[in-house]
Amino acid sequence: MLRRQASLLLWSLLLLLVNPILAQDSNPDYTCSPTKGCTLGICGMGPTFCAPGNCTSQCDAKSDCDPGWGPEWSQATNCPLNVCCSKFGFCGTTADFCDGKTVPSPQCPGGKSADQRTIGYYEGWNLGRSCGRMAPEDIPLGYYTHINYAFALVNPTTFHIEDMGPDTAALYDRVSALKSKDPDLKVWIAVGGWAMNDPGPYRTTFSDLAASTSAQDAFFESLITFMRRHNFDGVDLDWEYPVAEDRGGVQADFDNYATLVRRLRERLNQSGRDYGLTITLPASYWYLRGFNLQDIEPHLDWFNIMTYDIHGTWDSTVKAIGPYAFAHTNMTEIQQALELLWRNNINPGRVVLGLGFYGRSFTMKSPDCLHAGCEFTDGARGGECTGTPGVLSAAEINTIIAAGGTTVTLDEEAAVQIVTWDSNQWVSYDDAGTLKRKLDYANLRCLGGTMIWAIDLDDGTLINALGSDLSRPKSVLGQRPPSIPDFETHWDEL
Repeated sequence: MLRRQASLLLWSLLLLLVNPILAQDSNPDYTCSPTKGCTLGICGMGPTFCAPGNCTSQCDAKSDCDPGWGPEWSQATNCPLNVCCSKFGFCGTTADFCDGKTVPSPQCPGGKSADQRTIGYYEGWNLGRSCGRMAPEDIPLGYYTHINYAFALVNPTTFHIEDMGPDTAALYDRVSALKSKDPDLKVWIAVGGWAMNDPGPYRTTFSDLAASTSAQDAFFESLITFMRRHNFDGVDLDWEYPVAEDRGGVQADFDNYATLVRRLRERLNQSGRDYGLTITLPASYWYLRGFNLQDIEPHLDWFNIMTYDIHGTWDSTVKAIGPYAFAHTNMTEIQQALELLWRNNINPGRVVLGLGFYGRSFTMKSPDCLHAGCEFTDGARGGECTGTPGVLSAAEINTIIAAGGTTVTLDEEAAVQIVTWDSNQWVSYDDAGTLKRKLDYANLRCLGGTMIWAIDLDDGTLINALGSDLSRPKSVLGQRPPSIPDFETHWDEL
């Protein structure tokens, strides 16, 4: 299953949490006075609305932050991630919350910082698909500087590294063996993934691991042994997500994760080998607020920020967003996500921008409304090979376009292509042009690279397009043929 990350915008969530009826009523009555109580949730907070003798709201409620009326009225002095505290005591990032103030973004005009690193995640389970498979030997080489093998798990009892399954485990050595063909390539193991925090025996494993130094010690030794056995060069921790209750998290995760990362870095430094260490980050404030970014950053090589899956079919369950189709790699929202990092003084050179070699797709409600923002009823039909409604690989999208009968439209603001076909099928995805836009953006923002989910969802066209815009020369390979083979064709057989 592809990574999935909720696109819960802060201000939308606060609207629902504070006043759920407001999202359903086009003419809400949210007025109140000393003689007229608030009928729609919370009219306001602080002494104006909740002082003794003039309570016009839910006066046992406290604001998220303190805009200056004192701790008596607020849950906290400041907002998570240093976002703005509005004059009404709510946290947010828009002009309404920030009194018109903006956060400056790094600027590197003409820079090429992001060209230094291209990371590709490889789905270790992809050979189980009925078609569109990519064996390790077929991974296009030359442009990727790193391959992150996804995923290994953590045993919830022993805290040792655990295989996702025998099929996934069988490919470890075949992927790391690619370094013999591309001497510049680094191969890392990615630990965790979205599904690890789904309901089940693994759900609280990361929280339990982060809370116990003895569990951490067991994990560290198992991890180093595992990486040595399979010749991996580093580890990417993919905890989705600390602190978030809906993902099995607890509040203590905020500081415990920073401790886990610090201690792991110390142990890796003692291993006698230069192992790399990264973690993944969500692009939504709702989940990112669970990361102690400033304490974690010094111990990492970089952050991999998942600036994809910003939208998907799950939007239909969020009342403030609703069942409306939007691009899952929307450039405007990518900028908003990165601004959360700049608010916390994160070094942009330690930030790697996520790109999707797939699209999020929808079945649209009306054939007369097929642009971004139109209503959908469900995910689009599953692809022939990936088979999951609401998702299409880049290879599948290219096949659909090649078959004809499609309309391809550039969403200029989102910097993404929208493809429609069969009167009601809709998908947003990146092509050569929009990938260049995003790479140029990463360079403008002085970022440390780009990363892709996922290598095996491409038919070779997107990595060639992305690679052709890099200033970094393509790696000189060993016994590789001059062209990228088709899926399911092994170089060794050529």
